Formats: sequence, C-alpha cells, structure tokens
Amino acid sequence: MNQVAPELPQTMEEGRARAVALTAGAQLETEPTSIVTYLSRGRLLIIGERKAALDIAGRLGSTLKQAIFVPGDGPAEKDVAEGIDIIEGGHAELEGSLGDFSFRIAGGNDAGGDGAKSDSGTEGQARIFDLVLDLSESPLIDYDVPPPGYYAPRGREEALDKALAELPEMTGEFEKPKYFNYDPNICAHGNSGLTGCTRCIDACPTSAIVSIGDKVHVNPNLCQGGGSCVAACPSGAMTYTFPTVSDLLRHVQSLLNTYREAGGRRPYLLFHDAHSRTRVYENIAAMMPESVLPLEVEEVGSVGMDAWMACLAYGADAVLLAVTGGTPAKVVNEIDSQIRFASAILEGMGFRGEYVRKLDVSKDFTSEDFDDLPDGMVARPARFVAPNEKRMILRLAIDHIHESAPSSRRTADLPAGAPFGEVEVDDKACTLCMGCVSVCPTAALNAGGDLPQLKFVEWNCVQCGLCEKACPEDAIRPHARFLYDSEARQQTRILHEEQPFCCISCGKPFATQSMLDVMMSKLEGHWMFQSEDARRRLQMCEHCRVKDMFRAESGGG
Repeated sequence: MNQVAPELPQTMEEGRARAVALTAGAQLETEPTSIVTYLSRGRLLIIGERKAALDIAGRLGSTLKQAIFVPGDGPAEKDVAEGIDIIEGGHAELEGSLGDFSFRIAGGNDAGGDGAKSDSGTEGQARIFDLVLDLSESPLIDYDVPPPGYYAPRGREEALDKALAELPEMTGEFEKPKYFNYDPNICAHGNSGLTGCTRCIDACPTSAIVSIGDKVHVNPNLCQGGGSCVAACPSGAMTYTFPTVSDLLRHVQSLLNTYREAGGRRPYLLFHDAHSRTRVYENIAAMMPESVLPLEVEEVGSVGMDAWMACLAYGADAVLLAVTGGTPAKVVNEIDSQIRFASAILEGMGFRGEYVRKLDVSKDFTSEDFDDLPDGMVARPARFVAPNEKRMILRLAIDHIHESAPSSRRTADLPAGAPFGEVEVDDKACTLCMGCVSVCPTAALNAGGDLPQLKFVEWNCVQCGLCEKACPEDAIRPHARFLYDSEARQQTRILHEEQPFCCISCGKPFATQSMLDVMMSKLEGHWMFQSEDARRRLQMCEHCRVKDMFRAESGGG
C-alpha cells in the first residue's frame, strides 16, 4: 500500500524518523475481497468520420476484428470497405465496458455484421463489442472516468497515440479488484417509493451506480475504485475494500506510532494515489517539511471524513490530500464537500486552521506553501482500534478529539448535505401518523409503542430527507448540525407527543385528538359522512367500527 521513496530528504530528526516509519509501514499489505474479470476477444468498434476511421483501422492492421460507425442524420446504411463492416448514418446508443459494449442504432435498426452480433444474431438486436475507439468530438460515453476498454481521444494526438498503442494488447482475460461492498439494509436511498439520499450516485465519476427503486445498484465492471461514493455515503452502506478503512487506519496508527518512537514530531499525513505519486516524490518532496508522511492509497477519493478524523485522533497534526488536474471533477467536488463538513465540526470545538487540506500537486509549490500547517489538536493519541464501520469510527474519533477541544459549543450548524443532524417537528401540524417512522432507514425516528409519541435518536440520523418527503402534514424538517455531547447524541428523546384518543365504544386508545380532528375536517363534506352515525364511527377503533356497521346493516340496536 505504501511505497518508500529514497529521494525524501533526511536532513533532520523528523526526516530520519519518517524514513524509519515508512520503511516499517511498507510491510503492511491488503488484499481485495474479490476480483472482477473481463474477457476481451478483440472486437473493436471505431466511431468517427469514414475517412479518419478507415485510416485508423489501417494503422491498427489485422490485430483486431474491426467495425466502423459513421454518425449521421440519415437512415443507417451498411456496406463493407477494405474488409471492414461500416454502418453509415443514424444515431447510436452505446453502453457497457471492456468485453461487453452493447451498440445499437437508435430506433431499433439492425447494426448487423459477422462476428459481432448479439448472441442470438437476431435482426434488430444490439451488436456486442469488446473495445471502442470513439473519435467523435462529442463521445457517446461522456463520463468523468470512461469505462475500461473505451477510448475517446477528443482530438488529442497524444491520447490517440496512447489508444493505438494499447488497443492491440487489450485481448484476453483481465482482472481488477472489486473495490466496494454495499449493504442495502442500511442504505438511505429510498423507501416506499420515495427517494432520499442520492449522494453515492451524484459522486460517482464512472456512472457505475444507478437507482433501482428503494436501493441502488453498483455495476462492478464500470466501477474503477474512485471511492467518492464511499466518502459521500452517510450511513456506511457503501464501503471500500481495497483496503478496508479498518486496514487503512491500522496502517496509519502503526505508521504514526513508529514515527513518534523514532523521535519524530508534528506528523502530517499526505494521502496520495498512483496518479499523483510522481508529483509528490519528484516535484514537491523537497518543498515539504520532513515531518510530512506520504501514504499511498488506491484512490485518494476513497479516504473520507471517517478516516481523516481518525488520523487526527491518532495524533496526526493535519491530513493532506493530493489531487492533480487529472483527478475526476466529481471526486474533487466530494473531497471539497467532506472538508467543509469536517472543518465545521472542528471549528465548533474551537480548532482554527486547515486540519484537512486538499493539495493540487500538479501546480508549482514552494516551501512557503507549507508554512501555515496547524499544530496538532489532541493531548494524547487515541488508542481505539478502528472497526470497519463508518459511523462508529466517526463517533470514536470525534469524541476523542473533543476531549482536547479548546472551547466547544453545544452544537455546530453544518453545511447542507452533511450526514449529521436533527429533525425539527411542527407540533401544531404533526398528527403523529408515523409516516416518517415507517420510511426512516436508520431507526433515527421511532414510535412510542402504546403511547402517541414520536421519538428520535440524533446519532442515527443521516439527513436523508425521507421523513420530510413522507410527512402528509408537511410538519417535519431535517436540520444539519453536530451535537457534541456524546451521551445526548445517542439518547432517545421525544420530539412530539399527545394524549391518546380512546374509542368511544370500547375505550381502547387508537389515535390522537389532532389526527381525529384532521380526519373529521377532511371528510366533513363527503357524502358518506353526512349522517351522525357515520361521523360517530370515526371516533371508534377499527374493531368497534366494523361491529357497529354490521349491527346497523342487520337492523340491530
């Protein structure tokens, strides 16, 4: 996971301690939980103008089985040139990834041709390709991170040359880690047809995550491990597996302990990935304080607020996150959002400074760029062993940091979208119908059992908004904030309660007065409730209401 760079300076005690810590930490390895396999048979689709596409096909030679699609406004027409199937005209639809790209002409026209039809070969069905070279100015697949096997140079000669060099090698079987695990049981995406949290979908740079009703689905073939979905997920339903957060934090804890034992002071953790490695080690290493400990992860976007807070609790003075101009925009945006959340929580405790900082290492740096790094915040490093559970890590880390808080407020307001907060209830509008309880995915909202009460556990709330959407009275509002009292965060409190309304026949409590008032008001003009008997039945429990109706129909008293 971590690669030692001998180029790092060792002129000071911190530099020598860093070398000891990084060397020791390099022995920790992690394995993916499972493997995703691709099979490519070398079937290539080239998309672009006819002459340019044929020229590219000629440059590639016979190493791949090629077909060409020339977009146009007219109907699709097929021919063969230089032994290559050509479809000219029509608008195409394309989806998939390496070994399984599905291509069809919009409107159901057949894109037939030997060797690349769908398995059935039926007219009108999609053709399957293993690889796609899209020469169009507006590529058919326009994701922040294109799927494996899809090349879209966008007119850049360097990118085209790279594609032409790689494509002939893209046949056979390929493997990559399955980067994620998904637990639908704690997912806050939806319930009862209502949509709540969409943060993982919004944060994914590969469009690998889609909504499937109340839950989401992650296409493992499209997922390339960017990790921003994991950082964005408020409940921990989406987790990273390469490494797991518990493995990563075990590594961090060992790294920091070794650094301190070797005489190092004021450690700063710098998370980077393979995309930024060269810039970190060759371009800015000489500018960094020797107390900066670079730590390579699979993707920097996979290291979220739970990991940052744990690193600070373990005694890191600050957490630095290396990005480049090539880091996907959605990943950078999610990092920025998570930094805003973390900073608001830390500022509410009285900590001032950039304890979590994004560094664009593609820019030029001087030593002055590191002059304002903050001092550490904890009086003693935390010793907890991080579980592989996001909310638990956050609780343990923040509570430990709070012990050293210079001045803490009771609560801190957080930016919209933060995964912590309360819900506010309008007790004049709320009828305790419990619609909010029925859709709450995390048991933050609960009914009062035999009593007409709405109960709330703030720590369980992920601010998904499902309660607000489910409320028929528009009586509930999420409010993003952080409550620092750990005990109070986890206590059950009553948001609203009423005296029960008892059945006028048997005396059993079955509703509340406000619920009954609303019902009577809404049914006041309804033809079925014009009689006194009908209105009286509204004040009965379900059992007594049925019995009363039966007596009336049978002529009983």
